[in-house]
Amino acid sequence: MTIREFSRYGMAWTIALSILAAVAQPAHAMQVEELIHHIDELWRGETSRANMTMTVKTRRYERSMTLEAWSRGKEYSLVVIREPVKDRGIATLKVIGNIWNYLPKINRVTKVPSSMMSGSWMGSHFTNDDLVKESTYEDDYNSSITFEGKRDGKLIYEISSLPKPNAAVVWGKVVMEIDQQTLAPYRARYFDEEGALIRTLSFDQDRTIDGRAVPMRLSLQPEDKPEESTVILYQDIRFGVPLEAGFFSLQNLQKRR
Repeated sequence: MTIREFSRYGMAWTIALSILAAVAQPAHAMQVEELIHHIDELWRGETSRANMTMTVKTRRYERSMTLEAWSRGKEYSLVVIREPVKDRGIATLKVIGNIWNYLPKINRVTKVPSSMMSGSWMGSHFTNDDLVKESTYEDDYNSSITFEGKRDGKLIYEISSLPKPNAAVVWGKVVMEIDQQTLAPYRARYFDEEGALIRTLSFDQDRTIDGRAVPMRLSLQPEDKPEESTVILYQDIRFGVPLEAGFFSLQNLQKRR
């Protein structure tokens, strides 16, 4: 190959790489949006109904609860405790940014203020925000892919999410790892505003439902209490169930006991 041919070949290769890079950048940005939308909708869909157990382990006690939950889009959700008997009927309702708790023993409905969204739900390590999914990655965080490749023996996407300005969210940063093959999350780490790791949420026992891999077990580990944990195990979850907005009402909150 002559010097002129080599130069021409090198220039053509450089131009080709530049074109590929220019095409890849917007596709990469779109991929972030698609992944975040996928995660936000993974356990919710347009509508959903689920049965699950929540097992809470602390230094003082260990207890389990059976829960039933419904959702309609991002704006409506209802979670009701079925067991144990002493807690049966306790429920949490979300309607377009408003959250209420219902206590059947005293037949009282109380509104949950935004300042309490980071508070523990029923003594677990999950927050009120976790249970009703008040905040979403799409609406409340700016997200980007911060790693793409092999880690822990699997191909993953690592997505880092930072709160949008004025977003009323609990966390200063969330870093989530997603399996590239199934698009199922397998680990999420939650940091406070100072950058300290507060908790790690692990996902496993994936099940294919409506063509998507849905983790059926969520294990939450607080960083400062390694001997404690809260585990949610889904027995079943169905999507596309008939649920009108009127189902998620204060009247129905009390009837679901």
